[in-house]
Amino acid sequence: MILALSLVLGIVPLIGVAWIFISGMITLSPPSATVDGLFMTLILLTLSACFMLNAFWEARDKGLIGKKPSAPTKAASPKAS
Repeated sequence: MILALSLVLGIVPLIGVAWIFISGMITLSPPSATVDGLFMTLILLTLSACFMLNAFWEARDKGLIGKKPSAPTKAASPKAS
């Protein structure tokens, strides 16, 4: 549940960043930006990064990402002398 919620809350700020570009608060050609657009973009990207990092950690803890746990190897028992 936390994984799905983190993914959704990580994607929503990216939609806000797209809206800032679509509305013209930041333009790439010619390069111009309002202070509101710059700061809102930074805030939204930071929020998105935090939630995506949380989603990555959750997925890694659940075993969805990363190395698959290998079978535990038996250590050789020491021989009695």
